[in-house]
Amino acid sequence: MIERTLVLVKPDGIKRGLTGEIIKRFEQRGLKIIGMKMVQIDKGFAEKHYTEDLARRRGEKIREININFLQESPVVAVVLEGVNAIDNVRKIVGDTEPKSALPGTIRGDFCHISYDYANKGEGKAIRNIVHASANKKDAEYEIKLWFNDDEMYSYKFCHEEEVF
Repeated sequence: MIERTLVLVKPDGIKRGLTGEIIKRFEQRGLKIIGMKMVQIDKGFAEKHYTEDLARRRGEKIREININFLQESPVVAVVLEGVNAIDNVRKIVGDTEPKSALPGTIRGDFCHISYDYANKGEGKAIRNIVHASANKKDAEYEIKLWFNDDEMYSYKFCHEEEVF
């Protein structure tokens, strides 16, 4: 099943110069970039990304911390397309809590912070490098939030084209 999903290189990934490495990992696994841009978002946009659902699941304080964190620097937003893209991207990204992310995943290789450490800090966000849509519903919502239809492109990889 061909799916689309959203990935954000968050401020910590941008500030550490990891954007190229992150994108490379998705491309190496056959996922196609069909949309990509760097944007500096404001609080209103961050609130649309981190919806009230996050507040219901994790608490309003966690939502506010994430909203503030997402505004610290520009982010790179990417729409990826491929077979089972949502699940495959989640595997490549690794566990949301960096401490629990396996080596070989983006979070497992580039960050290590735990929820306990962040909770003891004064309003610290979990710096986990990337955001990846959690499921099909979230992916559809997030892609529409971050991209207009005219910002996404259709093309074939060279191995998808017939060679005579």
